[in-house]
Amino acid sequence: MRVALFITCVNDGLFPDTPRAVVDVLERLGHEVVFPTQQTCCGQMHLNAGYRQEGLHLAQRFRQVFSDYDVIVSPSASCVGTVRELYASSARSLGEEALADDLEEVARRTFEFSEFLTTVLGVTDVGASFPHTVAYHPTCHSLRVLGLDEAPKTLLRNVRGLDLVAIPEENACCGFGGMFSIKNADTSVAMGKDKLAHVRATGADVVCALDNSCLTHLGGLSSRARTGITMMHVAEILARRDGGARV
Repeated sequence: MRVALFITCVNDGLFPDTPRAVVDVLERLGHEVVFPTQQTCCGQMHLNAGYRQEGLHLAQRFRQVFSDYDVIVSPSASCVGTVRELYASSARSLGEEALADDLEEVARRTFEFSEFLTTVLGVTDVGASFPHTVAYHPTCHSLRVLGLDEAPKTLLRNVRGLDLVAIPEENACCGFGGMFSIKNADTSVAMGKDKLAHVRATGADVVCALDNSCLTHLGGLSSRARTGITMMHVAEILARRDGGARV
């Protein structure tokens, strides 16, 4: 299958190992990955802040850039959630019915990485090896917007040597929330510290999630607390095959 990679601006700028891991896994499974270089921000920040017209300009660009691809895959539940849930509804709120229909069409071709593996490809074992104790944090967009609960957990359970442990109150928000962490910094930090305390109670070496933005928030708090816990995107774990002890 020919797959278009939607890298997202956060991963492009800060976490290039994550999209590289997506490519490694998909090519390992025999698929061709294409990277449209014209892609930019999906417009999530604009739409969340109420700048619907500006956000729709980026939505239109997204549709144009990915118009020639049957399948679009991204290692970001929050950005895929934006394409699925905010694009068409924002267009309709501005009376752009034809644009909304076009954006719904591209949304049907856009998938989060673990969702694509399990739902579209029917794959639950990618041949990974990662001998560590891992806690999975279900981010708000992955769980509440995309409804992804078991897909990433199933993939992780099939990784050789990986011990998946449950975080107490795992469905609680980590406190990042995009602009929420900027406008409500104290509350955001308090929520993050609660989540980190629950993570530490598991004894996990690694925390993983489907969104690097949330991992950045938890990672910053973890670093300041000197926990020694490593933050990794699920895709990076699925790409590992060395069987070694290093993180």
